[in-house]
Amino acid sequence: MSIDQSVDAQLIEQTKQQIRSLVNEITQLSKSDIAPEEFHGEFLPRVISALAAVGGALWTLDDNGSLGLAYHVNMRESRLHEDEDANKRHSRLLYRILRSGEGNLVPAQTVSEGDDEAGNPTDFLLVFGVIKTELETIGVIEILQRSDTSLTTQKGYLRFLEQMTGLASDYYKNRQLRNFGDRQNLWAQLEEFTKTIHKSLHKAETAYTIANEGRRLIECDRVSVALRRGSKCRIEAVSGQDIVDKRSTVVKLLGRLATSVVRCNEPVWYSGDTSNLAPQVERAVEEYVDESHTKMVAVFPLVRQKLSDADQEYEDPDKRDKAEQPFGALIVEQIEDSRVPERTRKRIEIVADHACSAMGNAIDYNNIFLMPLWRLIGKSKILLTARMLPKTISVSVLVIALVVFLCVFPWEFNMQTPGSLKPSVEATVYAMIDGDIVDLPARHGLRVNGPVVDPVTKNLIAKPTLLARMKSTDLDMKRNSLMGERDKVAKELASLRDLLTGSASIAPQDRAKYASQVDICILQLQYFDQQLKFLDSQQQDLEVYAPISGEVMDWNLENKLLGRPVRRGEMLMEIADLSQPWELELLMPEKRIGHVLNYKQILDAKYQESLEVSFVLASAPSERHWGEVESIHERAEVRGQDGNTVMIKIRLKEPEKLSGEGLRPGVSVTAKIHCGKKPAGYVLFYQAIEYLQKTVLFWWF
Repeated sequence: MSIDQSVDAQLIEQTKQQIRSLVNEITQLSKSDIAPEEFHGEFLPRVISALAAVGGALWTLDDNGSLGLAYHVNMRESRLHEDEDANKRHSRLLYRILRSGEGNLVPAQTVSEGDDEAGNPTDFLLVFGVIKTELETIGVIEILQRSDTSLTTQKGYLRFLEQMTGLASDYYKNRQLRNFGDRQNLWAQLEEFTKTIHKSLHKAETAYTIANEGRRLIECDRVSVALRRGSKCRIEAVSGQDIVDKRSTVVKLLGRLATSVVRCNEPVWYSGDTSNLAPQVERAVEEYVDESHTKMVAVFPLVRQKLSDADQEYEDPDKRDKAEQPFGALIVEQIEDSRVPERTRKRIEIVADHACSAMGNAIDYNNIFLMPLWRLIGKSKILLTARMLPKTISVSVLVIALVVFLCVFPWEFNMQTPGSLKPSVEATVYAMIDGDIVDLPARHGLRVNGPVVDPVTKNLIAKPTLLARMKSTDLDMKRNSLMGERDKVAKELASLRDLLTGSASIAPQDRAKYASQVDICILQLQYFDQQLKFLDSQQQDLEVYAPISGEVMDWNLENKLLGRPVRRGEMLMEIADLSQPWELELLMPEKRIGHVLNYKQILDAKYQESLEVSFVLASAPSERHWGEVESIHERAEVRGQDGNTVMIKIRLKEPEKLSGEGLRPGVSVTAKIHCGKKPAGYVLFYQAIEYLQKTVLFWWF
């Protein structure tokens, strides 16, 4: 018995020593200057080990006041992830503990009597401790403990956990004190940094100031500023360098890295591991690091500062929701050391935030329309001196005269649009039936004749020209099958008639039966005759004739059609009568058709005249031709690359001038529809005026 007691005492003493060792380790952790994530990973397993618990979790509050899982050990044993209702009750319990601010014991499978239905849905005893400081509540520690213990033991768990949460609170207090000390030093440096970068609104000067002063504040090896031009970023300034060599390989690769980060619009931290980076960013980082041998690179997109929440209430919601695109990037590098202390990380974020404001103001200032001119006028007081005053007045008078000229002087207002010439009489030949083309008399340029019909009797006087002859194997097989079946029925009908007329000893009932079979055979013959007649009409469709008189327009018909199968409705060729009058078709963009319609209404109401059109052929641009608007299509349609257009048909005034060998169907034309006269300034800048009316004035008024 004494031996067992000595063994138990030795085991108890050994356990106590292990717990003291764990407590000492936790105490040392609370005094260290490690990151919170690292502290959580070292702190929680030691607490669980000291309590001999099944598992546990550490929940922390974010900026929005929501609890998030910072670290856990064996939380799957709770099986909360298997039941959504249980998970909700557990979440309500966490928030109740957080609101109370005190540790607590919650037995297994319990539900509170409150309205929130918080409770412990697990099979474990839950021991809670709250981590908090005088300034804020950090989070909640949750321990999964076995429920088969006495109440005294459970209270001991709670007391031990409260001691451990006190040590964790000490860690956060020490961290806050260190942050306060660093922040005080940082405020002095930041005040000087802010004053310096906001002194100038010159873009290049501001970029160099941010690079040099930012390097001093961050205490790193190199800071660079990249600005976006179009879709790419270019290095504008590098700390410690008066001039940036844009042709340098390192500078080019750094610009590519900035471009890839700006496109992603997410900060990038590189300290040797690229596994968590986007593929395009990873390639850019590896190329730059291989060339520059940098150990740490941090790239922050520079985005214009957003309005405060109070100001955003009066802004347009559509504009407020749109994400602002970065105008550049801040690049911070350490050449020898890949570690990024928390202090350095915070300073990089502060410098990037102030760089957004200073660099954004400089860019906005330099993007003001005619800013060099306004700057020159503001600095040039000499223009108002006695010697320069006459010249200044003369230039001002000229400018005013030019403005008056643009606003008052009338000028021809024309709407230019592309189009094409085509014969007024043309037709497209389609296949009327499926088949193979075996004969093709039609050739390019062949003169063909259409059908000639007597206007009185409507009879065909002259047969049209044969264009193509087709063969249909399916049609032949159907005809042969029908002919075979018809012959079979005809033979059966003949035998029945012979039987009825040749034998007088047939019983009356058999005679009636044979008579009905004769009637059926007659009906079948009539059906087969109708089917053969229909096949004969389809057989006629195998020969393709010219629908109108004219010329065949298609080129190289032999290679396109001869010997190949065609489907019903497939286009075979086009025929146009070039001897008939030609017409002009214009495709007017929808955004310009309003000027044409407005002026047409004026002409119809006051002068009863048609819109006048002038045009030139692409093959003969030196000769101008004239026409009149005949009709305007009622609908706008999308036509190929021209976009949404309205078709306008033009009647030619002097069609005889267009005759010649160079005139072929579809020849390109550039036309101008005359829409009266407008002030010269409107004629020159009407597109810009309409753009402003549509995109700017429409939203304001």
